[in-house]
Amino acid sequence: MKKYKIQKSPFVVPTTDGKLIEEHWGNSTQNPNVSIAHMVAPPDWSEPHQTPEFDEFTYIISGKKQFEIDGETVVLEKGQSILVEKGARVRYSNPFSESCEYIAICLPAFSMELVNREEGID
Repeated sequence: MKKYKIQKSPFVVPTTDGKLIEEHWGNSTQNPNVSIAHMVAPPDWSEPHQTPEFDEFTYIISGKKQFEIDGETVVLEKGQSILVEKGARVRYSNPFSESCEYIAICLPAFSMELVNREEGID
């Protein structure tokens, strides 16, 4: 039996905000300890604040992405990365004029039960 797996068809998470989410590994592949996703956030995209119960690493491939972390604003550009630790109150957005392509890695894997989004609160 082979001791590796190749992901040829990531799970495309359905969204309503124009964001592309391709989960290569995670809960969609029965890997609850980690999720690895390729994402593209369109211009003027944002999501509500959240206080996740997982660490999230983000690596920017192209464009820029804004992070509001515990009241501090950080902007990353191509080639930069960040770790947002679990328990931080964070809001992700792309208030810029071009799309932002990036890779996100969550430990443990991303799930709606662990993200703790503040729906309806800005």
